[in-house]
Amino acid sequence: MQIGYDAKRYFHNRTGLGNYSRTVVNGMKRLFPECKYILYDRKTLKRVLQLGGIAEKDGCDIYHGLSNELPFDIKGKKVRSVVTTHDVAWRRFTDMYHSIDRMLYDVKYGWAARNADHVIAISQSTKEDVIYYYNVPEERITVLYQPVQELFYTPLDKDLAQGLRMEALPTIPSNYLLSVGSVNSRKNLLRTLEALSTIPAGQKLPLIIVGNGKEYLKVCREFCSKHLRPADTIWLTHIKDNRTLQALYAGATAMLYPSMYEGFGLPVAEALLQGCPVLTSTVSSLPEAAGPGGLTVDPSDVEAMAAGISRLTEDEGLRTRLAAEGEMYCRENLDPDIQTRKLMEIYRKLE
Repeated sequence: MQIGYDAKRYFHNRTGLGNYSRTVVNGMKRLFPECKYILYDRKTLKRVLQLGGIAEKDGCDIYHGLSNELPFDIKGKKVRSVVTTHDVAWRRFTDMYHSIDRMLYDVKYGWAARNADHVIAISQSTKEDVIYYYNVPEERITVLYQPVQELFYTPLDKDLAQGLRMEALPTIPSNYLLSVGSVNSRKNLLRTLEALSTIPAGQKLPLIIVGNGKEYLKVCREFCSKHLRPADTIWLTHIKDNRTLQALYAGATAMLYPSMYEGFGLPVAEALLQGCPVLTSTVSSLPEAAGPGGLTVDPSDVEAMAAGISRLTEDEGLRTRLAAEGEMYCRENLDPDIQTRKLMEIYRKLE
């Protein structure tokens, strides 16, 4: 079998979509070395309008668009098409996207979902969104959870983890809460900070915030300056290395991830694999990502969020149980090899 991949983000994106692309492609190469793989990294116009014909000419049996889109010329070609749909956030959170971007995403991503021979949704929640927004028949969609990068499955040596934490933040506290992700309205950091501000000073841990943003970041920082002590929040906007991120997860008392919407919510699983319990949301795909390892709250309810943070901070038995059950869930359900083998089954059925 010969498989072609849209490898734009494989080569040029160091975060979510790039990590997904590399995990999928590298996993296929490792588990199924008998297949031939072509990684296409073409300029935008050719990638959008001509790559289907190129893949057919190259003899590909399968062409897989790893990040929501397919070339428009793939319709009618001999090569069978698969697209991974990660989310439809531009439909759910319109305020975060310019109108022209929303239109372009709907045209490109909606067309791909409707015309692909098969759609991979990275969660049941995303599958339901694809059916609802793009009227794709359920039988053409398979849920394959977004695979967590392999490095998160190997625990860090404790001394190495502490060294990485100290390198990132020499004054790192011995006990802290952690927030990971882009600082935007969908990630809901402002409500997290509001919840933190209601907890008495002697009962709350400092919150380390790993992530960056623009206008929403300014709003969050302004709230902190007015309602929280300087020691209550620590901002790390420069973390790029996943080993350092792994070390921060491993050292945290708990991670706070009460997002309003996620295609999957990868940081939840990354944290649980390090034995770090998680407070997350009752909505979207977050319960799927956390399994039994998440303490879930309504992400719009600041009071419930504050109560959840306090429970995790004060109840060591709860933290221990959530961490153990969550790690087991992730190892049994989200292992990259499991997802890779399921993906190959889909390819073979289409071939």
